[in-house]
Amino acid sequence: MDIGVGFGGKQAWLAVRGVPPEKVIAALALRELGTAGWRAGIDLAHLTDDRVAVTPPLPGAGGSEWTLVAGRWLLRADAKVDVPALSATLGTEVQFFATNRVEELHRWERAVDGVPVRRFGFLGADGTVVAWWGQPDEVERAVGVPAEAPDDEDGLLVGESDVLRIAGAWSVDPSALEGKTVPGPLWIAAV
Repeated sequence: MDIGVGFGGKQAWLAVRGVPPEKVIAALALRELGTAGWRAGIDLAHLTDDRVAVTPPLPGAGGSEWTLVAGRWLLRADAKVDVPALSATLGTEVQFFATNRVEELHRWERAVDGVPVRRFGFLGADGTVVAWWGQPDEVERAVGVPAEAPDDEDGLLVGESDVLRIAGAWSVDPSALEGKTVPGPLWIAAV
């Protein structure tokens, strides 16, 4: 057992239900580099654009285990992780989350067995919704996302804490891992 380190701010991550880290790494066509302690691994994923940290399966929403893949690489425009395609390849639910409070960019996406369920993106710097597909669920509605795609003038405000709250309801809130006992070290992979 290891002690977890929370993350989420100025970060992007995937949550994959019920799939072990090595299969997630293979599906993303990443090169496995070995394991690392949580502090070193999260720092590496946060500070580099070509490394990711992959968690062991963690208990989360729906009584399922979730493997998280975190790294700034997922924020890059050229990363192009296709959530529905990854979900189809792995035959499970895959979620994507991103939050960057500098630009106030906040995103989430969800697909199950290759079928897109929801996509939302908000750029707070100019108050615009930059991605909208599917209907918001009750968790999204609770953080203030309207039932229908808003006009730019609707005054929608979405922040980092909202992304983390949705992640916790859908899979795992990675910020809540801070100081918690976790089932093992992180896997580190290169893009």
